[in-house]
Amino acid sequence: MSFFKRLNPVPGVRDFWQEFRRPNPHRWPVLGASMLITGSLFYAFASERNYIAPRSPEVTYITSYAPGRTDDEIMASNALNQERQDNLDARMREREELRRSMYRELGRATGIDVDEIEAEAEAERARTVAEEQERQAELMGRTGAEPSE
Repeated sequence: MSFFKRLNPVPGVRDFWQEFRRPNPHRWPVLGASMLITGSLFYAFASERNYIAPRSPEVTYITSYAPGRTDDEIMASNALNQERQDNLDARMREREELRRSMYRELGRATGIDVDEIEAEAEAERARTVAEEQERQAELMGRTGAEPSE
């Protein structure tokens, strides 16, 4: 029981009322601001929000191959695709060669030594290819497999 005697709120309320009764021009604004801050905190912490979990999306799978293809159909499809890729690579090489010839003509028209620049570019390409082959050989050497050309 002695514990509850120490928690008696009556003296605290009396002291508050004695101080609040004194004439003070700021008591009402201070009381209003105190109540507003306390009320805002209670509202912020006590307000509960329940969000509905979103529905799971419907997934549509797109299959680009027939599910019962035979090995012959797969090999024919791969051969057709490889033929398309080879044609595309050939067209890209033709465009690249056309672009180079146009730059050669432009260089000759402006007085640039095109043959020297082409030799340097070819040496750079050869060096890049050699470095790539060396890197592949090194990687293949670490795995113990033979490099394929």
